[in-house]
Amino acid sequence: MQRHTITLDHPTDWPGFRHAARALVQARVTPQAVDWRCQADAAEDLFAIEPTTSHALPSPASHAPQLRVSPDFVRLCEQLILHRDPARFALMYRLLWRMAQGGLDAEAARYDPLDADRMLAHHMARAVARDKHKMHAFVRFRPVVQPDGETVHMAWFEPDHFITEANAGFFIRRFTQMQWAILTPDACIRWDGQALHTSPGAQRSDAPPPDAGEALWLTYYRHIFNPARLKLNMMKKEMPTRYWHNLPEAALITELSQ
Repeated sequence: MQRHTITLDHPTDWPGFRHAARALVQARVTPQAVDWRCQADAAEDLFAIEPTTSHALPSPASHAPQLRVSPDFVRLCEQLILHRDPARFALMYRLLWRMAQGGLDAEAARYDPLDADRMLAHHMARAVARDKHKMHAFVRFRPVVQPDGETVHMAWFEPDHFITEANAGFFIRRFTQMQWAILTPDACIRWDGQALHTSPGAQRSDAPPPDAGEALWLTYYRHIFNPARLKLNMMKKEMPTRYWHNLPEAALITELSQ
C-alpha cells in the first residue's frame, strides 16, 4: 500500500490541512494510508527511512468523489485543529473521508450523535472551548515600562491546547486601548494598540516578576476575602488547581480558608 505523509506548516495549519485533505479524498486515498505531521515533527524525523511513502499530494482519481461539507463541520474542524492531541488530523480526515463515500456510513459521520468519530470530535472541540474560556478568565497582566517610556501590560499563560492566536480577538476587543502581550509556551501575541503581532513561544522566566501593584492587589484581596462564602470544591471545579501557580491571589486561598 502506498503511504502518504502530509507535513503541515504548524500545529494549527487549517488551510494546509484543508488543501491536503481535499486532494487526498479526491485521489481516493484511505485514512489508513495517510500519516499527518507538522514541520517540527518532520525535523525530528530527518533521518527516518520511508521507502514506501510519498510526500507529494496525489492527482485526483477518475470519477473523484464530490466533496461537500456543512459550515458546521468546518467550524468543528477549526476548533479540533487547536487540540493538542496528535491524532486530531487523522480524526478530521477520517470524518471527511466517510462523508465523501456516501451511504449510511456517510450519514452517520454527518448526523449520528452516537457515532464514535463524531462523539470524539465534539468531545475534543468542547475541551478546546473550555480552554479558551479559562484563558479569558485566568490571564493576569502586569505593567512593564519599556525603554521608550511606554507601558506594556504582559501576562504569562499555559494553555492545554493551541489556542493562543485563536484567542487574540477576545483580548483585542476587551483591551483595545491598552498595549499588551501574552506569553505562552506555544506562541506569543502582542497588541500595540493598532495591530496584532505574533512570535514563537516563550519561557516562564521571560514573563515579568511581581510588582508593587500586585502586592497592593493582594493586600486588598486579603481584606475582602470572606471564608464563610468560600466553596472550595466548586472553586476548584471552575478554577482547576493547575492554574493557581499563575494567579497571584491563589497563593492566599489556602491560608485564608483556614
